[in-house]
Amino acid sequence: MTGIFEQFWIMMTTTTGFSQITGGMVMMWAVCAVLFYCAIVKQYEPLLLLPITFGALLANIPTMGVLNEPFVDNLVHVPGGLYYYISQGIHLELFPPIIFLGVGALTDFGPLIANPRTLFLGAAAQLGIFATMFVAVASGVFTPGEGASIGIIGGADGPTSIFTANKLAAHLIGPIAVAAYTYMSLVPLIQPPIMTALTTDAERKIRMKTLRPVGKLERILFAIVVMVIVCLVVPPASPLIAMLMLGNIMRESGVVERLTKASQNEIINIVTIFLGTSVGLTMDAANFLSPKTLMIICIGVIAFAVSTAGGVLLAKLMNKLSPSNPINPLIGSAGVSAVPMAARVSQVVGAKYDKGNFLLMHAMGPNVAGVIGTAVCAGYFISRLG
Repeated sequence: MTGIFEQFWIMMTTTTGFSQITGGMVMMWAVCAVLFYCAIVKQYEPLLLLPITFGALLANIPTMGVLNEPFVDNLVHVPGGLYYYISQGIHLELFPPIIFLGVGALTDFGPLIANPRTLFLGAAAQLGIFATMFVAVASGVFTPGEGASIGIIGGADGPTSIFTANKLAAHLIGPIAVAAYTYMSLVPLIQPPIMTALTTDAERKIRMKTLRPVGKLERILFAIVVMVIVCLVVPPASPLIAMLMLGNIMRESGVVERLTKASQNEIINIVTIFLGTSVGLTMDAANFLSPKTLMIICIGVIAFAVSTAGGVLLAKLMNKLSPSNPINPLIGSAGVSAVPMAARVSQVVGAKYDKGNFLLMHAMGPNVAGVIGTAVCAGYFISRLG
């Protein structure tokens, strides 16, 4: 009987994965449990947080045929694991631009075209990106490339955060992605206190002029002109902006409805699964359980707060300079790239003080401007630090 138990023990410790379990893996299981709770129970950005967490769990379990690289054994080529190939979508910078294709197909630039001033609000909301970068680098813990990648969290744009991190700090993709998507989901909790603290009751009740209708030609020309300008000024941002505008032109043209619907649904959904799990698979215990990860999560809050404040404060300044056509400062907070969540927050907070005040479409202007602004900031960092 003893011999049977000995054989069983030898089998368990030599031919199974139990012998490869480490303390770090067990700690990551606990982290994954918290992330699963946030994704499933609290529904914090579940579309990406759920596959990211699944990938993280898989990265901290001994597996075969999942992550291993291809190799040659006695002149026999042994193929790599499943996610060795799928994750090339991140390494080769395919997934984030394809996500942007779907975002473009879902985006209405009409409010921004109708009120071009809101472009400045989207730009002001990028203040959090640069402030966070300087804080991260000044801490002495992060390199300029790492600081820039962390700073993009302030733009509230997950795909751009991953795109930038892959260029400048690939070893930090996991924690940066988790922080970006977690805080994006917390926009309704993070932004309102800042918005109300920086505005007066009268400012929150400002009613803006009705936006003019925007024609098809204007919309298509806007997408083309913005793409050309951004690609010329910040070439590294070209993959993101080009795919964003391709999706938008397909939407606004009205002649490729099948392609538009595919971009809005099947394509973006499939890539989201692969992107999320591939990011999660970078979160092994050795990379994730470090002081840098905790600092990234803490600095991410600062990034969002400064970005929110930047948009609100610029709107207040614009009102001082042009009192005849005031802007409700609450829409300045929508300058972050969390589309359309940040715009909805502006509407909810505004309606709290004036139920008849409809700010949603006005807030969409800086909201979509923020998408462009964050991509431009990412391109600038890559060109300077890459």
